[in-house]
Amino acid sequence: MSDQRLLHMIGNAHIDPVWLWQWPEGYQEVRATFASAIDRMTEYPEFVFTCDSVLYLAWVEEHDPDLFAEIGKRIAEGRWQVVGGWWIEPDCNLPSGESFVRQALYAQRYLKDRFGVTCTVGCNVDPFGHNASLPQLLRGSGMDAYVFMRPGPHEMALPGPYFWWESPDGSRVLTYRIPHEYCSSGADLGYQVDKSLAQLPADARELMVFYGVGNHGGGPTKANLDSIRRLDATGGLPRMRCGHPRDFFDRLVASGEDVPVHVGELQHHAVGCYSAHSGVKRWNRRAENLLARAEKWATVASSVAGVPYPAADLERAWKLVLFNQFHDTLGGAAIEPAYEDARDQYGHAVSLAVEAFNRAVQSMTRRIAIEPEPDMTPLVVVNPHPWRLVADVEFEFGGFPAFGTRAVDDEGHPVAVQRTRSKATVNGWRRRLVLAADVPPLGYRVYRLYPGGDGEPAPAVTATDTRLENEFVALEVDPATGWLRSLRDKVSGVDVAAPGGHAVVIDDQSDTWGHRVRAYDSVDGVFTPRSVRLVEHGPVRAVLRVTSGYGASTLTEEYVLGVRDRHVEVRVTLDWQERRKLLKLRFPTALSDVRATFEIPYGHVERPANGSEEAAQAWVDVSGELPDGRRAGLAVLNDGKYGHDVLGGDIGVTAARSPVYAWHEPKELDDDELYVYQDQGRQEFTCRLVPHAGDWRDAAVVRCAAELNQPAFPLLESYHDGDLPAVRSFMAVSGASVLPTVLKAAEDAEGADALVVRAYETAGRGGEATVEVLGRTVTATFGPAEIKTFLVPRDHDQPVVETDLIEWLP
Repeated sequence: MSDQRLLHMIGNAHIDPVWLWQWPEGYQEVRATFASAIDRMTEYPEFVFTCDSVLYLAWVEEHDPDLFAEIGKRIAEGRWQVVGGWWIEPDCNLPSGESFVRQALYAQRYLKDRFGVTCTVGCNVDPFGHNASLPQLLRGSGMDAYVFMRPGPHEMALPGPYFWWESPDGSRVLTYRIPHEYCSSGADLGYQVDKSLAQLPADARELMVFYGVGNHGGGPTKANLDSIRRLDATGGLPRMRCGHPRDFFDRLVASGEDVPVHVGELQHHAVGCYSAHSGVKRWNRRAENLLARAEKWATVASSVAGVPYPAADLERAWKLVLFNQFHDTLGGAAIEPAYEDARDQYGHAVSLAVEAFNRAVQSMTRRIAIEPEPDMTPLVVVNPHPWRLVADVEFEFGGFPAFGTRAVDDEGHPVAVQRTRSKATVNGWRRRLVLAADVPPLGYRVYRLYPGGDGEPAPAVTATDTRLENEFVALEVDPATGWLRSLRDKVSGVDVAAPGGHAVVIDDQSDTWGHRVRAYDSVDGVFTPRSVRLVEHGPVRAVLRVTSGYGASTLTEEYVLGVRDRHVEVRVTLDWQERRKLLKLRFPTALSDVRATFEIPYGHVERPANGSEEAAQAWVDVSGELPDGRRAGLAVLNDGKYGHDVLGGDIGVTAARSPVYAWHEPKELDDDELYVYQDQGRQEFTCRLVPHAGDWRDAAVVRCAAELNQPAFPLLESYHDGDLPAVRSFMAVSGASVLPTVLKAAEDAEGADALVVRAYETAGRGGEATVEVLGRTVTATFGPAEIKTFLVPRDHDQPVVETDLIEWLP
């Protein structure tokens, strides 16, 4: 009977701090909405309010202490229920794994410090899909339940409105998909309830319906609450009770119901947001990596050189990044002026990160003992990764008057160096060099540069205007297409390239979100090569440049092959002038029967190779069978692109997309209106192509992608005495499938007493790993796709302890 069923009516106010407005407007709306919620609590004793995005509480605290105090009282009595447990509602596909950790770390610690509570229910009602690692990330930060809305029932079939959601490592959270809408009108809720019940099974005993004016805030109204009383009194509907998600989930568990399980990601909705606004995507990737690098070296400097760890600056920088990972901002769906704010805020975060890194590194390098020598300039190359880094490092140099330069390492062995194009267009004295570096794990090495005469050693890469070849890789460009006739892994002998269109222009009439799009496959044309020529050839590397055109747009791709490289780097400069079109860089292969693997936050997933637009982090791989029956593959890596597809054996990277800003269907564009289109003008990014035998695990793809996104750092130094040697390592990992991503000071007591190491298992197979860090040893067995966090006391007499993502002990 209907009177035996119960609807938990969840009063909430979803607030977009940025969307069709800029953040100051969102800032004001938060205060107004929260004040309204407090008023409703006074007027309706049964009313319970639910709020996510902990940042909003911090905003109120900083400018309305009286309101903040009232909120604290309501939280203490249980009528203001904080859900979400994250700093903001971010896009749930595009941020890095570590960004999701920080969303919870800063939010949960804030809640505990200000209110003595933590959140146990995750809540992301508005984002456009949810990556498969989230159950583990939620569990590791104290949350055992989750609420979402997209994808809706028309986009993804699920076993029911509630289910156990399981991530690749086996972690589970009890999850509920909100029916119909997370917000409502401010009027009677009859329509909201009817529409919600229409999406819900008739035999479910208890369900949740969300209500309250949202997006621009507002929250539950008097009319909303009056209608709940009226509808509950009619007897023709399920009973209604003002409630909150924690109570619903607890009652569901207590009921003993056999709840089904869903394994894997929750997709797809608004796939255009994977690529909308190339700028914000690149700003985000760069900021995440610069912050990770800064934390590692600030930790080293605090231990080795006694430099105070800049905890407050790094936290401030992270919070700026987290704010701009808000789903409409990072998803590219906001108005154009919002991206001026995002640019400035990402820039502030990057500045703080770079300052912290520079201070840390130079506090170390000034203590390296470097003996003076006539005409010698020392160069220190810094490795941000806890494994040996073999990489070609570029740096600007204004030293020797002669053209040639020679280099030796710390033991006096010759090191290849060659001249490349300077960033400064001046005559003679300022130039750019590239050096073949070999740096120990999370360490540095000193190289010495000398005048080398008027010439350089003979080139070591075989090169012509269409071919590049070293000991490991050979490639040949087809001048007619700009793609490769051949891409051969010489170690195994496999050639993975196949003919096909490379720089493909797609007709894209969809709105900014890409609503109702599953694949970008309506080909409008291709970029046509205008020139293919060798532009650099020396003892370190060779560079082959392909320049192509389409309409008013120009694409320049430089294929870079170093002597020691097992990959081909593709440096892309795009001047994009098209409107309502999309550029796919396609990488056709000769593979069939493929498995398509995509990197996701702190993990990877396999998806069908059916051409669907998918979100990925820094790499995508196809592995399959060549015509001769051998198993092989190709991984395509990137430093700032997130939209991808795999069709058969071909990988596509969405390089540019040009809808109108903040254009949402069913609004039709007016031919006479002056619109602003996204991605107009010049942008740069880099891809790497990794051909391989077997599958991607055998080709060190995860580490190669990390090296692309956090490259080595070169620093010209001077002569001085010191107590540090010419080469040094501070952290190293054994265990090829385990990737340490974080070395930082512990949060408590500003990290004065302990370090934090975080790592995850990348291959999905599990394994053991040992991390040596600043004289301590961390040894652990990782399950498949498992994330682990360790608290490492600076006092060597204290044991290393595994902790959770918030850095709280069990």
